[in-house]
Amino acid sequence: MDKLGIVAGSGDLPRRLIDAAKAAGRPVFVLGLEGFAEPSLTANTPHGWIRLGAAAKGLRMLREQGVKELVLAGAVRRPSLLALRPDWRTAKFVAKVGTRALGDDGLLASIVKELEIEGFKVVGADSILSSALAPAGLIGRMAPDDLAQQDLVHAAKVARALGALDIGQAVIVQQGVVLAVEAAEGTAALIARAKALALQGPGGVLVKLAKPGQERRTDLPTIGPETVEQAAAAGLRGIAVEAGATLILDREATVAAADARGLFLIGLAAP
Repeated sequence: MDKLGIVAGSGDLPRRLIDAAKAAGRPVFVLGLEGFAEPSLTANTPHGWIRLGAAAKGLRMLREQGVKELVLAGAVRRPSLLALRPDWRTAKFVAKVGTRALGDDGLLASIVKELEIEGFKVVGADSILSSALAPAGLIGRMAPDDLAQQDLVHAAKVARALGALDIGQAVIVQQGVVLAVEAAEGTAALIARAKALALQGPGGVLVKLAKPGQERRTDLPTIGPETVEQAAAAGLRGIAVEAGATLILDREATVAAADARGLFLIGLAAP
């Protein structure tokens, strides 16, 4: 079985991938991104660390470890070119693709192509965690009422328009009003921002969808128990995600948290 290389950013997804690969008896090498991946992530696992702009060093370590298959996992905040401090390999990539003209998905798709040019096979996290993909329909015990259903439909339309522009994946709508849309800040910050903007009366809904035409091997929408806790704290009534294109990390705990707090979880079929 080929060794799996995991390029790890922040969040729980890299750890889930490590656990799944080890459970399958697959050798793993973790390339942690400094300032993003948790330091404890690499305990008892072969690993190396690089800063974000050190592509040449990262490629060298992956080859030295005999990695042929790669998965990119976890959130990474896009730095300025000055903060990136690119080495020669990163600078070559930046000059080639002109990253300022690219949204997150466009940039990630370009990174995937560059890794393939370097001889690596890039796979999606869903190929390793296929059981974590959201199913269609109700996922927990709770169901949206008529108002929440209307908000959900409206939010899905906005989310798809937002995704088509390669801006973000998530939208929060309350009583027909778009409270907040996701940009560079991520879902947790989006929820916190919406909490400060909430209206009186029935709470809003969070809809998180893959971008139209998104490169599925990178940045699939992901939720977990923390997302539910944040949504409940913000007074939201439910969360809808795209079925077959969203990862639910620790589904049992996520559903239990939603049921305990009276939030609905629902998987929306792709349009």
